[in-house]
Amino acid sequence: MPKLKIFKAIFLKHKWQLVLTYSLFSIEMIALLLQPDYIAKAIDGLIYGRNTALFELIAIYIIWITVGTIRHRVDTRTYTGIYTSFVSRLLSRKYDQKDVSKLSAHSNLAREFIDFLEFDLVYVIEAAFNIIGSLIMLCFYDIKVVFICLTVMIPVTVISYFYGKKMNRLTKKRNDELEIQVDIIGTSNPLSIKRHYNKLRLWQIKISDQEAWNFGLMGIIVTAVIAISLYVTSWVTHKEEIAASSLIGIFFYVKRYCDGLDTIPYSVQRLANLTDISKRMELNDDLFDKINISDNKD
Repeated sequence: MPKLKIFKAIFLKHKWQLVLTYSLFSIEMIALLLQPDYIAKAIDGLIYGRNTALFELIAIYIIWITVGTIRHRVDTRTYTGIYTSFVSRLLSRKYDQKDVSKLSAHSNLAREFIDFLEFDLVYVIEAAFNIIGSLIMLCFYDIKVVFICLTVMIPVTVISYFYGKKMNRLTKKRNDELEIQVDIIGTSNPLSIKRHYNKLRLWQIKISDQEAWNFGLMGIIVTAVIAISLYVTSWVTHKEEIAASSLIGIFFYVKRYCDGLDTIPYSVQRLANLTDISKRMELNDDLFDKINISDNKD
């Protein structure tokens, strides 16, 4: 598939920069994942006059902030370099004069691939940490909550499937309109230009509305899972005595888990858009070879 080939080509050329930035992000996520547990421990420690967990929590926050600061600096240098290399090769291909409008649109759409690496793939990695890491941490609090979290995967999968199909159709319509933008501007016809931008506006509104509905549905699921998890932990277990700090830990990890699930529909949307873009650009093996070989001397 073209979209997979292009990511493979980009990774081969820029593997060390990408390994560095994703490694830094992974360290950042591990520190973030540990924070709720140490917050709970710090609360218990402060209640009973022990400050060790508080100092450990502060240390984790310092690591998280330091690594995050370094990663943001590395990210800018990495992804601007990748975009410059990729779009230069893309625009150097032979095009007919009549295809200038498409060429202009493709140069803008090419940014979508780099944005996927810089932002969307990071969201996916973050979601994996949130989902898997939170389930592991919840095992140390209450195993029943883990089963509740696993059950909610079913409605999320169904929502993601239908959401992806809808977004695929909407992004295709929007990209259709973008491809003729330069031609319409070139007509200098105020009515045509206004009609074009109104169409873009309407497609963007439909896309935004779909995102809003998805946000609402996922919000309801998150609220339900958190409420049920806390209820089961505090009352169903024969009303056994449970520390407030444990409930705080469960709340944060269930919330992190649901945040990870919320990334799934978004990722489906982005992949649908990239699939459509790759087809429009007619990305071929020759371009991939240029990215891998010709740029090695840069």
